[in-house]
Amino acid sequence: MRDRITNVYIEDEIKSSYLDYAMSVIVGRALPDARDGLKPVQRRILYAMHEAGLLSNRPFKKSATVIGDVLGKYHPHGDMAIYDALVRMAQHFSMRYVLVDGQGNFGSIDGDAAAAYRYTEARLASIAEEILRDLKKDTVDYTPNFDGRLKEPIVLPASFPNLLCNGASGIAVGMATNIPPHNLSELVTALTTMIDTPKITDEKLIEMIPGPDFPTGGIIIGTSGIKQAYKTGKGRVVIRGKARVEEIKGGKEQIVITEIPYQVNKSSLLEKIAALARAKKIEDVTELRDESDKDGIRIVIELKRDANPQIVLNNLHKYTALQTTFSIQLLALIREAPKTMSLREALQTFLDFRFEVITRRTKFELAEAERRAHILEGLKIAIENIDEVVAIIKKSKDTTIAKKKLKTRFKLSEIQAQAILDMRLARLTNLETTQLENEYLGLIKEIARLKSILSSPKGVYQLIKKELKELDSKYQGPRRTLIVDAEPEELTIEDLIGEEDMVITLTQKGYIKRQPISTYRNQTRGGSGRKIVEIGTEDFATQLLICLTTDTLLFFSDKGKVYARKVYEIPEAGPFSRGRSIANFIELGDGETISACLLPIKNFSSDKHVFMATRMGKVKKTNLVFLVNILNLVKI
Repeated sequence: MRDRITNVYIEDEIKSSYLDYAMSVIVGRALPDARDGLKPVQRRILYAMHEAGLLSNRPFKKSATVIGDVLGKYHPHGDMAIYDALVRMAQHFSMRYVLVDGQGNFGSIDGDAAAAYRYTEARLASIAEEILRDLKKDTVDYTPNFDGRLKEPIVLPASFPNLLCNGASGIAVGMATNIPPHNLSELVTALTTMIDTPKITDEKLIEMIPGPDFPTGGIIIGTSGIKQAYKTGKGRVVIRGKARVEEIKGGKEQIVITEIPYQVNKSSLLEKIAALARAKKIEDVTELRDESDKDGIRIVIELKRDANPQIVLNNLHKYTALQTTFSIQLLALIREAPKTMSLREALQTFLDFRFEVITRRTKFELAEAERRAHILEGLKIAIENIDEVVAIIKKSKDTTIAKKKLKTRFKLSEIQAQAILDMRLARLTNLETTQLENEYLGLIKEIARLKSILSSPKGVYQLIKKELKELDSKYQGPRRTLIVDAEPEELTIEDLIGEEDMVITLTQKGYIKRQPISTYRNQTRGGSGRKIVEIGTEDFATQLLICLTTDTLLFFSDKGKVYARKVYEIPEAGPFSRGRSIANFIELGDGETISACLLPIKNFSSDKHVFMATRMGKVKKTNLVFLVNILNLVKI
């Protein structure tokens, strides 16, 4: 018993076990294969549906049937894990090209969960059959399933670059992938060009594939992140929802959002907008409605009469998911090893895989054609010598002897002799004889064609090119995501608040406030005036300025220092408030007070100066350009 005990350091055991676990998650669950763009669970779902005959032109079947097949035969990791993957492959807002045709409630862009799998039905989408095409023609290798009873394909012979078409996301151990979906037509153009011009530059490829094409549309702002991602495999893109401004009754306007960024929950977006409007973080919103239906998204935001729609949109982009960032991580499995790829590498990996698939398919078809031609040659010999063949068969004691005599007499192979014995008498009619002859001639031409394809790599690549173009003509569609070739501008607070006329009041005690100019109204004859500031017994207003929220105020202290603050930074207060102490937002020194507040400055241009005079009669003039560095503008 003691001889069976092996001493192992616990650190080594933990390291080994953890690595085994990590590779199991990386290869067996989380990351897609670069060849067919599928994770194991997705591949097993499509394969099980194909084996069950759930094709796009067949009736739907309960999703529970699919889940049971996949769970019992190929993927013993839980029914909900399988169903969640199946649901996602059927969602038009998740997949650029859906692989499962679903019937029933498969969830919504509002985050609603799909109905239980006993209620929904599914079958393969037409484009999914292109991933499974030629599966029975020895195009890919198979491996035993989890219990060794059955075999499953290691990869599917995808006829289009599904990895880039539908993208992928997954979190493994120590790594993650996040590949955006793309437009099939653009990918086909790039692939066929790479076949014709293998040394095409990355810049040309990016011209053909300008960026991701999300199923929910939207607008990509800027191209630098796309170029970085396509060249290095990592990058970030900024996505905005698509919105327009419409005029409505009463001279008011409304913002209508028709597309939202990819993977954004519409209900959560609406809740966020409503919360910001209630908190006055986004002003000028009077009503928020969701008018979305089966025809598409329509979120309506009604605004006040004098509102600036662009300012509201800027706030929406800043504070809500109407503008998001998508981090691209082009990570996939190549020969069961994770690798971050550039766009060129991803496309080349698919081309290499298709070259292998078509080569294997062509060899399989050639072998089948030669086998059939060989049989037809034997049948032709039998028909030409039918009387002698019948006599040999009649005189033979059994089929074994008859087969042996036929092989000897006419120099036939085992397969040919067996085909003659299996031949029905109906094949002896003139019509059948002619059909056999035509079939044989057709096979001879097909064999020559298949051999010409295999004679050089060029023949295989030309076939890849031809099939890609046929696929594109069948499934092509316009780009959904607009790409704006301008980097996202950094918004300042001015972009979010807009310009508005304000009245600034400063008291002798150093209290300051701002009020909208709309607070003041014209006085008619006999008017009693309007109170604008609450004054104490020992305080009085020293300055009143009219300016814009985006203007800059210069404050001069009795210590010879100048401070700058934006008008919007001055606290807003009502007519019965004296405001806040200026020391609350300007850091003054001990005993330092503000002695003068200059008229508002719009820009610090060199043609403007500040003229200053002291109590002792000294004066000086300073160019405004020298004061620009004291600004403390908040960038957001």
